Amino acid sequence: MEPTLTRRCFALSLSAAAIANAQAPATGLASLSLAEASRRIRDRSVTSTQLVEACLARIAVFNPKLNAFITVLRAQALARARELDAEVRSGKLRGPLHGIPIALKDNVDTKGIRTTAGSAVFDERVPEEDAEVARRLAAAGAVPIGKTNLHEFAMGGTNATSYYGPVRNPWALERNPGGSSGGSGAAVAADLCYAALGTDTGGSIRTPASFCGIVGLKPTYGLVSIRGIVPLTYSLDHCGPMTRTVEDAAIMLNVMAGYDRLDIASVEHARQDYAASIKQPVNGFRIGIPRAPSFDLLDEDVSKAVEEAIGVIQKLTRSAADCTLPSTRDISMSGETYAYHEDFHTRNSGRYMIPTRRLLQSGANAKAYEYVQSRWKLELLRRTIDDSFREVDLVVLPTRRRTPRTIDAAIKREESDKLRNPELENTGQFNLYGIPAISVPCGFSKTGLPIGLMIAGPRFSEGRVLALAHAYERATEWHKRKPSLTPDTPVPALTPTEG
Repeated sequence: MEPTLTRRCFALSLSAAAIANAQAPATGLASLSLAEASRRIRDRSVTSTQLVEACLARIAVFNPKLNAFITVLRAQALARARELDAEVRSGKLRGPLHGIPIALKDNVDTKGIRTTAGSAVFDERVPEEDAEVARRLAAAGAVPIGKTNLHEFAMGGTNATSYYGPVRNPWALERNPGGSSGGSGAAVAADLCYAALGTDTGGSIRTPASFCGIVGLKPTYGLVSIRGIVPLTYSLDHCGPMTRTVEDAAIMLNVMAGYDRLDIASVEHARQDYAASIKQPVNGFRIGIPRAPSFDLLDEDVSKAVEEAIGVIQKLTRSAADCTLPSTRDISMSGETYAYHEDFHTRNSGRYMIPTRRLLQSGANAKAYEYVQSRWKLELLRRTIDDSFREVDLVVLPTRRRTPRTIDAAIKREESDKLRNPELENTGQFNLYGIPAISVPCGFSKTGLPIGLMIAGPRFSEGRVLALAHAYERATEWHKRKPSLTPDTPVPALTPTEG
């Protein structure tokens, strides 16, 4: 078992690491795409141990700046890499993920390794079993290199609220990276791992993907098992890959997808090769643009980038026209969120952070009949959502309407008495629909902050969603840009808050 740190010792260790590391490691190996790293392992021009060492070297320098990881599995990752290198030498190759260092969001259970969900409530929680998705990745030869920081219990979109401190955006350290999978987003963007797992209940994969300039895929509800993942709202929870390229996301999904009879959310679906699906032609695709309300109140830079992206997609596809998607305003599942926390909250509410406590109280006040009515509406919505795709194959829209606010502003807003529900922006409706949606980089603001484009389709249309995302990625250069982090990049101080 990795050693358990108190919150204070954790913060002190980050400070010590920041002082000790005065020089950045070479970015060569760590900056490879997952697919390229996999090819190099296959042709034996690089070893898993070398890839792990490259990532660990960058984690040592840049995690103190980003706070992306809660737990770094240095010893375990190196031991695992050596085992997998031995398999390669003996002629055994498990597949494209063999020997690849990845990160797991710290609400994904890992046997014998602390899994905190970013909360003091679970500060000493050590699961006895792996989550199903962690088991699948390990069996495929992936090397878990650490557990990433997240918004406490995944209950927010900024990652400013975490018992282990806020995560910083690699593109601008004073900004939030999006949440709740902000640690995963920052780690992938800063070349600290080749891919990471995120979870998405209202946008928690796609928001940090947009804010950190990477790829984030929320699959169809039930396609990827969520058993063994600390839930936020079980009926809306999804688990998906966060990567630097669309091809990498497809490779990850090939391993992650599959029926799990012990997961009540899991659905049986014919196996697909998503890595092959990205190569299908997109020139026959009909594209829908749900302008109302998804394009309302956009930042000027977001509007410009997304409209230019739509122009590129129009040239790649058969047609593009405005369309509409069903409203989800009258569906609330907050009572379900409280159901998981009821015992913890009743016994020890003081261990929750203030913003999380307020959100849970909202769920505690939910009426049973309102939850049941919302559940009925949700089931009908998911049965009929594919009707919205009769005239179009896929839809495109801004992932987020605005670029990320500062961490200070996010903390102030979340700790305010006027706290509203977390901003779902354009992302949350797709969790209710239960359909696949991906965010890909489509530009930058005038101040250098990434902007994301979302592509979504009907249930189990991951192949088409990935294909269009891949075609757009190949037609542009946005995914090739990297944050300009150096060992000398200063870390802005946070404004102290009361209490």
